[in-house]
Amino acid sequence: MPRGEFAAKEIIKKRKRYRMLKKWWKRKFFKLKAKYDPMGPVPMAKGIVLQKFMLQQKQPHSGLIKCVKVQLVKNGKVVGAYVPEDGAINFIDEHDEVTIQGLSGSQRGQMGSIPGLKYKVIAINGVDLRQIVKGKKEKPKR
Repeated sequence: MPRGEFAAKEIIKKRKRYRMLKKWWKRKFFKLKAKYDPMGPVPMAKGIVLQKFMLQQKQPHSGLIKCVKVQLVKNGKVVGAYVPEDGAINFIDEHDEVTIQGLSGSQRGQMGSIPGLKYKVIAINGVDLRQIVKGKKEKPKR
């Protein structure tokens, strides 16, 4: 560690050199989220349901996770999305318009025992998924 009258200059130089090792700084500097994330820099996106499917949970859990394959409206990319709530998958049909958002896993990745899925469904045809499941609102016909 440099000491003395002109030590600040050396410390600043070292900080700049080692900044690139920090993952969050590199993502921000090179705008990697906007480039490689299918949703881009936005928190939510709309898409059309292409298919319903189920996944096995990762160890040590067991069970089936209900999921949908969604094609985003904004850029046409296809992503998988997890459907939360019990029985919510029954309200989703193919060609429905759903709104998805990130699952909030660490470093924008998967969460818990859900393998490879980064997004979850929050609305069907513009109506909140939880209210449809609870019976407070009805899913609009398209």
